[in-house]
Amino acid sequence: MGVHIFFLIAATPEDCAWWCPLNSTCVNATACRCAQGFSSSSGEILTGIFERCDDINECEPPLTLSCGKFADCQNTEGSYYCMCNPGYELDSGAKTFRNESENTCQGISFPHWTARPGINSKRLDRFFNRIDDLVRDSKSASAADHILKFIQVVDDLLETPEDLETKPHSEKNIVANNLLLNTEHILKRLTESLPNDSLTLNTARDTKLSLKMKKQEDKNVNLSVNQAKMLLNWDTVQKSNDSGPLVVGLISTPGMGKLLAEAPLVLETEEQAVLQETHKGLLQQVSTVLLSDVISVFVNNNNTQQLSSPVSFIFNHSVTPGPRQTVFCVFWEHGPNESGYWSTNGCWIVDTRDTSTTCQCTHLSSFAILMAYYDVQEDAALAVITSMGLSLSLLCLLLAALTFLLCKAIQNTSTSLHLQLSLCLFLAHLLFLMAIDRTEPKVLCTITAGALHYLYLASFTWMLLEGLNLFLTARNLMVVNYSNTSRLMKKFMFPVGYGVPAVIVAISAVSRPHLYGTPTRCWLNTKKGFIWTFLGPVCIIFSINLAFFLMTFWLLKNKLSSLNRDVSTLQNTRMLTFKAIAQLFILGCTWCLGILQVGPAAQAMAYLFTIINSLQGVFIFLVYCLLSQQVREQYWKWLKGFKKTDTYSEGYTFSSKAMSEVCTQNVEN
Repeated sequence: MGVHIFFLIAATPEDCAWWCPLNSTCVNATACRCAQGFSSSSGEILTGIFERCDDINECEPPLTLSCGKFADCQNTEGSYYCMCNPGYELDSGAKTFRNESENTCQGISFPHWTARPGINSKRLDRFFNRIDDLVRDSKSASAADHILKFIQVVDDLLETPEDLETKPHSEKNIVANNLLLNTEHILKRLTESLPNDSLTLNTARDTKLSLKMKKQEDKNVNLSVNQAKMLLNWDTVQKSNDSGPLVVGLISTPGMGKLLAEAPLVLETEEQAVLQETHKGLLQQVSTVLLSDVISVFVNNNNTQQLSSPVSFIFNHSVTPGPRQTVFCVFWEHGPNESGYWSTNGCWIVDTRDTSTTCQCTHLSSFAILMAYYDVQEDAALAVITSMGLSLSLLCLLLAALTFLLCKAIQNTSTSLHLQLSLCLFLAHLLFLMAIDRTEPKVLCTITAGALHYLYLASFTWMLLEGLNLFLTARNLMVVNYSNTSRLMKKFMFPVGYGVPAVIVAISAVSRPHLYGTPTRCWLNTKKGFIWTFLGPVCIIFSINLAFFLMTFWLLKNKLSSLNRDVSTLQNTRMLTFKAIAQLFILGCTWCLGILQVGPAAQAMAYLFTIINSLQGVFIFLVYCLLSQQVREQYWKWLKGFKKTDTYSEGYTFSSKAMSEVCTQNVEN
């Protein structure tokens, strides 16, 4: 029997086959060897140039390995691993193992409750005893069973709090904070072993849980529980280094509101400033009420405090906010000393209506819709000044309108402009005085706000036309015939005076009709810059009128010397200059004080703004009626006419009485 001895000689780079396929190594110039976990049709060694190394699926029959009980084999490229079935886990907490000898799969354990609150309560003690029972019996139940039992235990506590109801609000706050924190922790842990890609659970007490596992083709997830919906993009919560299934959950706990009654609300600085602007007056007290169920959002394997894009929530609620009530989208912030508070940081309202509110947040936590009640003590002095000033203005505007309408001696284009301005301001002031605070019904308040928007814009438009007319009057003093300009003003002043504000209000109403009216006033809302649909035109008109005044002043100063010597240049210059100054004051200066109601001087500006604007009708009557010589002469004629009528009436009465006495005497004789 011959003995054959083979020598394996390592191949040098020059002896390697150039055609070795992927997942193989060179043996020599004519052969290649497949890498571990791969094989060819001819076995481990390849000698043909067209052969290739394919993955060996260790998990396909006939099985060459066993993962053991409660586990499955998972094939990978060139390898494999074993994983416990859903609802089971390794003792070590690891996710994978290699073979049956490493298999320690057992029923998933119920997570331990962390940091129990130090509240002395028999009801709370019984609750934690039941949680301990769930921990002890955890090996005999699946993850879905654990979740359902846990929710039922929490439900029982919230439904029958017993001695917890008598605890101070601060202690209820601590219990709620602990419940929310551990509920999120336990559900995160249990959802890692769910067997299905989705799960929905409902309890008899209306608590609802909705879970969704990410599939490869999924882009967005939409979850609904009771009266709340959540829309989330998977890319927002998934990171590149994530391993294992990604699960997002949404749970609604209606009973949580009992423990969160009178929980503190902390607003961001910007929201606090908007609140002060919305509720003009002295803020006395804030109380809150939940409009929605408390919902909690969690993702099983991620920290979701800083999201790359916001998550959207839609809450339905049956209560419609009224006057002195503001809706906030809030989340529960876990604070120090085992307590917490409602916060708006990182959350904002996208849209709010009578029965629904849409929010967006840049983090995941426990959320709710909160309605805040504000007790505002109105400034009594400002209210009295407004009422008295507007009443006096209404009287003066009525007298001015009657004067412009009945006094034929002063009727011209300028008088027509004054008349339209007086009518618009009269209607605006009257509507303001009667309906500015009547916020119910909401539809009527919206109509009132739109009407005020239109009337005040129309007033400013007529003010602009008055400024233009004053400038043209000063310019045309040098021209012998300027009737063409007058005819042009008469032709276009009504379409411009009433048409331009109508267009502005129509565009505003079509684009954002819900911003007409605030919780306390039937006026324009300050949200989304909507107030600038009024302030914008006001600033433009004021700037144009200022330009008209400066040009008018320049013409009066430099050009009136060329007037006919028969005309009293000095008198005309003084009168027109005075009217120009008064016009500028009436046509916008006072309204600009409203924009300056910010900072330390806000209160002083508010008083100044209220006093001057409420007396605007008095200024118009003073400048255009009482300071006009023609009007004073007409007033004197009317007064003398009334006196003659009274004298004639008295004489007629005396004569009739005398004749009656004479007739009586004759009858007696």
